[in-house]
Amino acid sequence: MAERRPVPAAIQYWFSTASPWTWLGSARFGELVRRVGARVDVLPVDLGAVFAATGGTPFPQRSEARRTYRQLELARWSRRLGVPLTLEPRHYPVDRGPSSRLLIAARNEGLDALALSHVVLRAIWAEDQDIADWSTLERLAACCGHDGGALVRAAAQPEVEREYLDNTRRAVEAQVFGSPTFIVDGERFWGQDRLDFLAERIGG
Repeated sequence: MAERRPVPAAIQYWFSTASPWTWLGSARFGELVRRVGARVDVLPVDLGAVFAATGGTPFPQRSEARRTYRQLELARWSRRLGVPLTLEPRHYPVDRGPSSRLLIAARNEGLDALALSHVVLRAIWAEDQDIADWSTLERLAACCGHDGGALVRAAAQPEVEREYLDNTRRAVEAQVFGSPTFIVDGERFWGQDRLDFLAERIGG
């Protein structure tokens, strides 16, 4: 009798394309996924709307004490992880919509949306690029070997916008309140500093 192989873990990956914390964990998450062969549902959300529904405060509206400490923590994690991070990118805050819709379109086309999400996050946080600019997104998609123009056209379709809004609604229903959040069989793991716990959960 053939040995039964374990079913790969299924991970819901809820995140904002403009989150520095998501960028800090992006490469490690990708490595974990490859190592265990996990299946990932890439689910970009409107984090501002998630905050509004769950009691969070957008970065520009936080007190100076909270803003300055956030920057301090980002710098610490960047150094510890060896992940380059621009603390004050020129194009931040930024409209997350275009880049989120690009990833949704990629997923719908059966492309590697997880790899593309890493490129988008790197663009804003390590390369100081404008991820709300469609021409920038077209080029980023092309760098991943995709037809950037076709993907941008798909991302601009109304049904993709509706899916983005639905992602955000579903995130709130799933009790997501920050980025990144990983969910496995209903169990939540919030933050790039919870990837070790996620690895334990899925056998990585």
